[in-house]
Amino acid sequence: MDQNQVIDILRQGIWVAIEIGGPMLIVSMAVGILVAIFQAATQIHEQTLSFVPKLILIIVFLLVGGNWMLTLLQEYMELIFTQML
Repeated sequence: MDQNQVIDILRQGIWVAIEIGGPMLIVSMAVGILVAIFQAATQIHEQTLSFVPKLILIIVFLLVGGNWMLTLLQEYMELIFTQML
C-alpha cells in the first residue's frame, strides 16, 4: 500500500463522516435556531425546551436514515478490508 492509497482512504473516511454526521447536525442546528427564535419571542428561557425537540428529531432521523448510514459505513469498511489484503 503506497502513500496515495492511504491518503485516498483517509479522504473517503472523512467524507463518510461528513455524510453521516452532516444531516443530523444541520437538522439539529435548524431546530435550535427555531427554538431560540421562539424563546426570544415569548421570553420563555427553559433549557428543556431547546433540548427535547432536538433529541426527538435526532431519534426520528436515526430511525428513518439509520439503514442508509449503516450501509454507507459497511461499504466503507469493506473497502478498507479489501485494501488490507
